[in-house]
Amino acid sequence: MPHDHHHHHELDLAGDRRVAGAVAVNVLLTVVQIVAGLFSGSLALIADGVHNLSDAVSLVIAFAARRIARRPADSDMTFGYGRAEVVAALVNYVTLIVIALWLAAEGVGRFFNPVTIEGWTVVIVAGVALFVDLFTAGLIMRLSRDSMNIRAAFLHNVADAMGSVAVIVGGALILLFGWWVVDPIITLMISGYILWHSWRGLGPVIRVLMLASPDSPGVEEVARAMCEIDGVADVHALHLWRLQEHRVALQAHVVIEDTGNLDALRAELKAVLAQRFGITHAALELETAAAVCHDTDLIGQG
Repeated sequence: MPHDHHHHHELDLAGDRRVAGAVAVNVLLTVVQIVAGLFSGSLALIADGVHNLSDAVSLVIAFAARRIARRPADSDMTFGYGRAEVVAALVNYVTLIVIALWLAAEGVGRFFNPVTIEGWTVVIVAGVALFVDLFTAGLIMRLSRDSMNIRAAFLHNVADAMGSVAVIVGGALILLFGWWVVDPIITLMISGYILWHSWRGLGPVIRVLMLASPDSPGVEEVARAMCEIDGVADVHALHLWRLQEHRVALQAHVVIEDTGNLDALRAELKAVLAQRFGITHAALELETAAAVCHDTDLIGQG
């Protein structure tokens, strides 16, 4: 166990270094994009830069949340600090939605107040941005598989890469044909994509914070498996929720047929929950048929 703990600690530190490196390159890129956008007059380039800034901020929040989430449980947070990453993901998505709405408003305004755009600056800087976006995505891709927060940051970088490609195409069209209207159109496309992506990511985050049951296993499936165990007559007042992104918890009242070996029955119930559903945090209250509580619905009311 000490060796395993040391191994996880080393992986956490390596992951932290990757996130820190991604933050550094994204902050530098943001400064370059916004300055170049102001110089060239390209709102699409500024939009891509602002989106990139949101990625840098989200990575900073993700970095801090990773560190906080590793704290052990204490008297203030008896379930631990694992949900820090979920809260961070919520902050990131809400911020992205606000930024996307601002970009949409600016894009619409540009239709009525067009400006001269320096196409070559747009193409060159967007090309650099594309390289940095792909580099950043590569840094955190492996981490994104196990973290809702890092996964959001990874997908943001992929979206940034797509935005950079769109800006490059727009800059080329401005150079070749002088189509300035392409710039606000691309800005609105970037804004729409950010909104769509944020809306999709926001749902799972809210479900965790609202103590919603996981997609799998389902409440009925878990209750059925518990009732199949010899000695169990019924299950009610059941709560099933995610303590953290990858940790499911259960609380339930179990009606037993007799008061024989309660410890063995409780151990068997917990073994089934752990082996079949990966539920390792289960609080079970055993009741006899003569002393069933008032809340006999399957889904717990409070």
